[in-house]
Amino acid sequence: MVKPHILAATLFLPLAFAHQQQQQPLHPQNNKMAQMADQPSGSPLLGDILPLDKQISIFSGFTRSVATISDLLMNREKNTTVLAPSNVAVSRLPRKPWEDPDDKEYIGVEGEDRASRNLRRFVEAHCIGVSPWDEKARVQTVEGTEVWWEWRDGGRWVMPGDIKVAQVKEGCENGQVWVLDGVVGFAYPVYLPL
Repeated sequence: MVKPHILAATLFLPLAFAHQQQQQPLHPQNNKMAQMADQPSGSPLLGDILPLDKQISIFSGFTRSVATISDLLMNREKNTTVLAPSNVAVSRLPRKPWEDPDDKEYIGVEGEDRASRNLRRFVEAHCIGVSPWDEKARVQTVEGTEVWWEWRDGGRWVMPGDIKVAQVKEGCENGQVWVLDGVVGFAYPVYLPL
């Protein structure tokens, strides 16, 4: 049995010294990490601005589902050109970007894995590890498709496939966003006129 005076000392002794060990509130002026977090660190990154553009919101959502691309878009050390299909271009596809014409169904874990791989390939086919991207410079997308662009008819066209570039968005620290009127396919580009 515990003696009452030992129990009292065990419970109340720490309280007797609590006034000497009070923690101080965290103040930003005393904390360099808090100061650094509050200060902007330069221009926005691709991952910051992609979700803000309503005309490419579908593709932007896809990029957040693919960890490697999401990380790439937030990387200050690696410049990237994002070939972002417009919402209209994505909605006009003959099938969903995670569907493959050879796959019959997407049921269960195996089906979900196939759909994830297909979506990853679709997103990776729209990201290039180069920015700025020079005219006629042949580069490979993250997925591995060789692409280039040409200036004609008063605008940029991504090749192969004659995919019209509707808009180029600059001002990101780590690259550019090119809004496309079509999509780059997995094995070949597909252009769907608007």
